[in-house]
Amino acid sequence: MKIVRYRSGDGIHYGVESEGVIERLAGDPFQSIERTGQADDLSSVHLLCPIERPRIFGVAYNYRQHTDETGKEQPTLPVLFMKPSTAACGNGDAIEYPSDGEIVHYEAELVAIVGKGGRHISTENALQHVLGYTCGNDISDRIIQRQESKFGCLLAGKGYDTFAPIGPAIITDIDPTNLDVILRQNGTVRQSGNTRDLVYPVADIVAYLSRFMTLLPGDVIMTGTPAGVGPILPGDDLEVEIPGIGVLKNHVVPARH
Repeated sequence: MKIVRYRSGDGIHYGVESEGVIERLAGDPFQSIERTGQADDLSSVHLLCPIERPRIFGVAYNYRQHTDETGKEQPTLPVLFMKPSTAACGNGDAIEYPSDGEIVHYEAELVAIVGKGGRHISTENALQHVLGYTCGNDISDRIIQRQESKFGCLLAGKGYDTFAPIGPAIITDIDPTNLDVILRQNGTVRQSGNTRDLVYPVADIVAYLSRFMTLLPGDVIMTGTPAGVGPILPGDDLEVEIPGIGVLKNHVVPARH
């Protein structure tokens, strides 16, 4: 099932999209998948970030080759951080390059969307708490990130508005353990990995997070990026593709401030 969040002429809705037709849902998909009987043409609506202002959890150093390229030690437990809800944006939205930015990188990622909340979730049951999966791009200001990391924290460097593009849709019936993760910059492939190489797969991440905090419906988990991260500049076109999910497209523009 392909779930989209979109704006039409009469408001913002969730729907189930198939072959260019969106069957509108009553409410959000975290309560139930209840179709209203109304339909919209995909070509006549604007797709939005699949989740409105979500809690965003990130996992650093979750592909060994990426950890190697950073010169860091391999992790012995999931390395977690958070991005503010205002960092989230959707397919087609602009990524704002900070006016004082020097080294800002792309990071293509598989994103898991929590559908059923909970605490102390077992690894065996973890995927039952996931509604589905989408594409994400963990945009990162490396200068700020490195300064923060010296003191054991990580927030501002990954937390600018628009630094968490997510979309275009939530796919519910896909196996997250063997998915290609591809990033193209201006049409050139820069990253090409597969989720089978995750140090901590989705189930492990969900279970680990739930040891410490209650997960909520709509929580977003960015599962880590493969090797090949690199710099972006205003004017760039970025695409994150995960076959079976779709392509997340964003253009980079100078920040207004």
